[in-house]
Amino acid sequence: MIGRLRGFLAEKQPPHLVLDVNGVGYELEVPMSTLYRLPHVGEPVTLHTHLVVREDANLLYGFFEKRERELFRELIRLNGVGPKLALALMSGLEVDELVRCVQAQDTSALTRIPGVGKKTAERLLVELKDRFKAWESLPGSFSLVSNGPNAAPQVATAESDAVSALISLGYKPQEASKAVSAIKDKNLSSEDLIRRALKGMV
Repeated sequence: MIGRLRGFLAEKQPPHLVLDVNGVGYELEVPMSTLYRLPHVGEPVTLHTHLVVREDANLLYGFFEKRERELFRELIRLNGVGPKLALALMSGLEVDELVRCVQAQDTSALTRIPGVGKKTAERLLVELKDRFKAWESLPGSFSLVSNGPNAAPQVATAESDAVSALISLGYKPQEASKAVSAIKDKNLSSEDLIRRALKGMV
């Protein structure tokens, strides 16, 4: 089991990235909550990881904090929740937002996530309620890392990356394109476009 990786961020193509660890490039998939906090490409970063071994592939998932990884592991233990849906849930809602949603048994917030219908949301809330009793002490909302004007990619590339990331989370292509196009400020990084688009969808 690969539990943690420390290296340099070699590539960032939401929601995928490549981490260079002593010359070896590890491909990881991350939730948006982690993506927002990553440094610039070429800078050092440490990620907590979870390895999923399948017959056709070994998939590595990365998280900025252990708490995110713990939530991911709790989610994929649930019946009918795989890594893709777990990442979608964690991308649509921050960790503390999801915990509060479970504590309040709020189905409306979950049903806005692609792949989660009303019955699925109700089942998830019931199954997660007991599991989240140990999560009562919540941290503050995540602070977002701004890429700054010098690191902003070209607008077309940023918009394309944002749309691709939303589609990979389960949103329909037309939904993803519409959500990104609706953002007035076009001089944003792909991460900021994704974050605003997700908030707009909620």
